[in-house]
Amino acid sequence: MRLTVYLAGEIHSSWRDEIKKKSLALDLPIDFVGPMEDHDRSDNIGEEILGEQPGAVFKDAAASSFNNLRTSVLMEKSDLVIALFGEQYKQWNTAMDASAALASHKPLIVIRPEKLHHPLKELSQKANATVETCDQAIKALSYIFD
Repeated sequence: MRLTVYLAGEIHSSWRDEIKKKSLALDLPIDFVGPMEDHDRSDNIGEEILGEQPGAVFKDAAASSFNNLRTSVLMEKSDLVIALFGEQYKQWNTAMDASAALASHKPLIVIRPEKLHHPLKELSQKANATVETCDQAIKALSYIFD
């Protein structure tokens, strides 16, 4: 059995690489997908596809429609979602992706530091599992195959 796991969360750190490397080291049969990690491409995809837009709001709206399309397709094809809430960046997209996973009845693992326990308490109660580190998330993935 192979699983496809959608990695939702901020794109400015290497947490996805950590998850992928540790999963590979354990020989877990997992394929990983996630949001566009090239921030400039994500911001500019609307104009890349549709051409120049008349202003910043239109540019953002165009990019958002294609980013949402990408996320919807990849999340729908995923077996499980891991959503990382870090301390450094705003996490609106992560919250949106975690909520979409729950609405789609996708199993959800939330990674969040203890410091974010209170603001994420309702989401954590709806998730299948909440952990504090990427290592704990890998252990949860590994347990699926035991």
